[in-house]
Amino acid sequence: MDNKDTYDWRQDAKRFLHMLIHIGPMWLIALVALSAGFAFNLLSCRAKPSSEVVIYAAQDQVYAEPILKEFEKQSGIKVRAIYDSEATKTVAIANRLLAERSHPQCDVYWGNEELRTRQLAAQNVFRETNGWAAFGYRSRRIAVAEVNGPVPNPASLMDLTNAVYRGQVALAYPLFGSTATHLLALRQHWGVTAWENWCRALAANKPFVVDGNSVAARMAAKGQVTVALTDSDDIAAEIREGGKLKPLPITGETLLLPNTVAVIRSAPHPGAAQQLFEHLQSRVVIERLVQTGALEGASRNEITNATLMPDWDALLRDLDSGTKQLQGIFLR
Repeated sequence: MDNKDTYDWRQDAKRFLHMLIHIGPMWLIALVALSAGFAFNLLSCRAKPSSEVVIYAAQDQVYAEPILKEFEKQSGIKVRAIYDSEATKTVAIANRLLAERSHPQCDVYWGNEELRTRQLAAQNVFRETNGWAAFGYRSRRIAVAEVNGPVPNPASLMDLTNAVYRGQVALAYPLFGSTATHLLALRQHWGVTAWENWCRALAANKPFVVDGNSVAARMAAKGQVTVALTDSDDIAAEIREGGKLKPLPITGETLLLPNTVAVIRSAPHPGAAQQLFEHLQSRVVIERLVQTGALEGASRNEITNATLMPDWDALLRDLDSGTKQLQGIFLR
């Protein structure tokens, strides 16, 4: 074989080194720049905030959805929201969060009353520091049909056991949502014996036990019953629709209901969860919820007269026994 046809890689290596020597240090600078750029891009990808957040919402979808859509628009973070049903308000979501404790699927919980939030906090469902916060308030109210005829307005919840209100009261099934929280707070306020006697007398007076506070409010607004035990947001919704419904004044039997927001322990998207956590407590969001009637006011300090002030720790300790009593009295 002719020597001219023999390939010698060492000759090519020499030529490459000779070229680098003539170019000088520029090649080293270029190599460093390329490496730095690659490393920056890699770190940027890792540091990029999550583009998704999952929220379980007990707040009514009609109020929550526009706010979550606006958060998406402002933040660029996609919100996946799961709402509860009117019939099993709050309790179904709370049970789901408890079931998922060891493998969280949710980032943020948006509650619409305090008891279940405190129950979840006591079960370590929320992150350890700054786990949950309350904002704004609604209230549990007696609402009456504007045209009562000869039936007087009740001065107290105690009056609803009187014969004049037989078959004239509507309330949501009291094992769920704000109705359960209100009745359990009354149990603590009145004492177990007086409360149980009242519950049994109310049940014997043939109230309509319905699937949700909005149904109770609607029945009174349409004149199908005289009295509804319901929430201020449901009263406001019926009045907006032209319903003939009037809330009675706040009294010492009234329970104020804040909205709550919490970040789940080991949330899958912690950065996005924190952004949404802060957003829902913002002044703009609270004002919007007040304007739409989802909240009655921005701060509980606006209420000057006495309301129920539960001992929440004691209420949680007695939750099982109180719930069993409610089941035994109002079980359908």
